[in-house]
Amino acid sequence: MIISSGKEITGVADAFLLPSNATHRQYEALRAFFVDNVPSALTAERFGYTPGSFRVLCHEFRRNPGREFFLPPTKKAKSPPLRERVRQMIITLRKQNSSVYDIRDALVQSGEKLSAASISTILKEEGFARLPRRRDDERPATTRPDAADVADARALDLSERTFRTKVGGLFLFLPYLARIPLESMLAEAKFPGTKMMPAAHAIRSLLAMKLFGSARHSHVMSYVFDEGLALFAGLNVIPKRSFLTEYSCRIEPDCYPRIMQSWFDAVKKLGLKRGGSLDLDFHTIPFHGEDALMQKHYISKRSRKQKGVLAFVAQDSETRVFCYANGDLRKEQQNDEILKFVEFWKERTGRLPQELVFDSKLTTYANLNELNKMGIDFITLRRRSDTLLEELRQASGSAWRQIHLSNVSRAFRTPKVLETKIRLSDYEGPIRQLAVRDLGHDKPTLLLTNQLRRSPTKLIDRYAQRMLIENGIADGIDFFHMDALSSAVAMKVNCDLQLTLMASSLYRLLGAEIGKEYTDAKSRRIFRDFIDATAVVTIDQSAITIQFQKRAHNPYLLKAGFDRKRTRIPWLGGRRLQFVFG
Repeated sequence: MIISSGKEITGVADAFLLPSNATHRQYEALRAFFVDNVPSALTAERFGYTPGSFRVLCHEFRRNPGREFFLPPTKKAKSPPLRERVRQMIITLRKQNSSVYDIRDALVQSGEKLSAASISTILKEEGFARLPRRRDDERPATTRPDAADVADARALDLSERTFRTKVGGLFLFLPYLARIPLESMLAEAKFPGTKMMPAAHAIRSLLAMKLFGSARHSHVMSYVFDEGLALFAGLNVIPKRSFLTEYSCRIEPDCYPRIMQSWFDAVKKLGLKRGGSLDLDFHTIPFHGEDALMQKHYISKRSRKQKGVLAFVAQDSETRVFCYANGDLRKEQQNDEILKFVEFWKERTGRLPQELVFDSKLTTYANLNELNKMGIDFITLRRRSDTLLEELRQASGSAWRQIHLSNVSRAFRTPKVLETKIRLSDYEGPIRQLAVRDLGHDKPTLLLTNQLRRSPTKLIDRYAQRMLIENGIADGIDFFHMDALSSAVAMKVNCDLQLTLMASSLYRLLGAEIGKEYTDAKSRRIFRDFIDATAVVTIDQSAITIQFQKRAHNPYLLKAGFDRKRTRIPWLGGRRLQFVFG
């Protein structure tokens, strides 16, 4: 009985000696130190304090000896979680046909913030299914883009008015387009069109976006309310992005060779010169989709093979204008494309090309033999094998002759040349090989040509220009934004190539008319100096006046006589187009 009482007393004492409440523990520790005179270190150890924290507790008690120990702690009542607090509001809003994002915005307005993912989780817990796609009139009133009118050639407004446009420089191309019978050319090529959207209006819309440099057709929605862009095409508004995609898909592949031929003839009549020397190259337009029929081709700027569309392009070395392109190439066809180009050139100009310059991967030795039989001069590279490099290393130093390159702006102007005549498989007769070193490369460059009497200096000068022009081709392709298949706007490659040919010709015509300073200028420079210009457009009963603001390069246009032009534009009611500067 006594033992039992003792155990009971000990158990009750533990409630004081081993307090579980933080406030009670502080009281017992302070009482043991101040009343029972238990040493500070022992008290701290008994009640679970560090010596330092217990000294701080004693110091605070001495400063406030009237502290209350046995008042209940004042704690705020826990508020329900945010999800549970707004759950009923979310359910009510969903019953009103509100989407997840509409509910999120409504919660923000009421002072609650919950993510769209959390709202979606609550709706799933409550058994709500996803909303079907709603029409615009079924959505809650909120800020959204203005809807533009539907593009319609019959709704063109030529009433007297004045407006400002960001694309005023585009109107500098209209005098050339007005002299090109685009309507009849497209009709002969069987381009699709309707009364609402004739073929010429659709092509001018696409061409406007191509001419305006940085504004790829996927960015057309940024300019849909620009009246100047629509007036250029002869429409009430520029077509939307979906139409541009759909129209390029409606054009049959057979239409492009016909329109390329008629365009070639038309710009020649406008005075676009054609040189005799041409640079040829393949360009791979990268493709990032999953199409199993797409072949892999080498992409030079990425130094790797990748799925893409292989395009053959030809550029006039003198005028730097793209004069031929073909995007319907497979690997098994690419070697013979040079012969198809020769046939095209002869048919359009009545004569064979004088000189073709290209790299080693463009065609085969058998086709080089065909070019030689036709009397066409060519310069191309030869692939460097280990055997050829070893032969060049064993050649004596006196066999290498130093020359001076004078027509090319480059750091390495005094290369050394080793000239030999060799024979190739599938090539009849000897062919001239020039091994060139000290051009800034680790290995010698090997040139092949059928020009047996032309001096090595002129041959290397010409191919050195080809190296620079290869950069020019890449720059032109980049400026005319032909370097990617846009996933947002699935434009057909053939359509994009044809528009690039048209835009390139128009830029060359404009540069040649402005003056010698811009005859050989890159399209990017002409765009920067003249096309990227804001203007005020005034329409009256007989004329359309384009008034440019004061710009540093306006004197070039004045000198070229653009202020004296009075060109009637057939698709703008026959009104005269005139320019005012300053």
